[in-house]
Amino acid sequence: MTTIVPTSEVDPYLAIVRFTSQLAWADAGPEVAEPEVSRLCREAEDVIIDGKWLDLATLMVTSADLVSSKISEKDLECTYTIICSLVKNVTSPEEVLEMVKVIASKVVQQPNDKASLRLKILFSLYNLVDHPNARFQVYMKALELAVNGKVTEYIVPSFKKIDSFLKEWNIDIKDQREVFLAIAKVLRENKSLAKESLQFVTKYLATFSNEDTQVLSEAKEEAVRAVIEFVKAPNIFQCDLLDMPAVAQLEKDPNNAPVYQLLKIFLTQRLDAYMEFQNANSGFLQTYGLVEADCVAKMRLLSLVDLASDESGKIPYVSIKNTLQVNDEEVELWVVKAITAKLVDCKMNQMNQVVIVSRCAEREFGQKQWQFLRTKLAAWRDNVRNVISTIEANKTTEEGTQTSSAAQGLTVR
Repeated sequence: MTTIVPTSEVDPYLAIVRFTSQLAWADAGPEVAEPEVSRLCREAEDVIIDGKWLDLATLMVTSADLVSSKISEKDLECTYTIICSLVKNVTSPEEVLEMVKVIASKVVQQPNDKASLRLKILFSLYNLVDHPNARFQVYMKALELAVNGKVTEYIVPSFKKIDSFLKEWNIDIKDQREVFLAIAKVLRENKSLAKESLQFVTKYLATFSNEDTQVLSEAKEEAVRAVIEFVKAPNIFQCDLLDMPAVAQLEKDPNNAPVYQLLKIFLTQRLDAYMEFQNANSGFLQTYGLVEADCVAKMRLLSLVDLASDESGKIPYVSIKNTLQVNDEEVELWVVKAITAKLVDCKMNQMNQVVIVSRCAEREFGQKQWQFLRTKLAAWRDNVRNVISTIEANKTTEEGTQTSSAAQGLTVR
């Protein structure tokens, strides 16, 4: 295999052009290949002399793309390392952006060929550029490549930094929506990341809070997808979708009203309401790829949470049996399932046939839950104030007593 050995600051570019063009024309025979290689090298020399770095980048990535499947990973990485270094030769943000688009577009063009290396090349390009919008463009291409090349595991760790990335890129709402959806698409590739995927779809839907009806309609498809993802996920029992305008619009849409109704049942109602819904919408589950047994199981757990939220903190076994529509022998089994899912903390009193609840999860965290939390925090604050006042009062009394005792010990001679 040919090895690239650059010898000066400009030579690396010419070496890459010669290396890739020779490989590209290798099958045409010397008589055809040599003139073409010479022509491309002269063209490269001309654009270097004129400082037309964008034209040089276009020429180099075109040749590199033609031979990428013929060369080793080491040579491909070396080739693109030199190509990516071209961004340091331009200072105009507009030119940097154009060059980044040219390079990144070629890198992702063959996702099934050395995908992980191509992703590494994009990461290197990202770190080479300082322009925020150029970095955003590279990152979006990296997300595209991760999905198409099936190498999502290499980009998922970066999602933890997405808030700082958004701040750095300073992009508008439309671009933010594009980022959230692209990340959600990456996460959907891994079933174990369903919760994280739903979180980014939720972020996307949250950006429509102050939009008009026409703009809201753009989010309708993703709103439906988010509801179905929530219902389908066996380990997700809470979400903030219900009161979002992008989701609430489904209620007034004849085609999607059942989707919203189902979400409302899963977040606010019990198993009996779900069974009524299922009987009234017989083909609904199949349409959206939902499994009845899975839905019933999830609704039983959510219904148990609803029972546990009662202020009395006690749930009779018979209430669980009737609400979950199970046999006597299954009552404790479902309580254990709820404990395992970390939905409730409780103890089972078999003697008295009652479950004693110490904590239960919230099915949704909306305005009502925030108000409840505010009330609890206010009560806690008042209790702390009372304790502090009592301590200070006791301290004052104690100091007064000590002063009085000291005065009584004095005598006048």
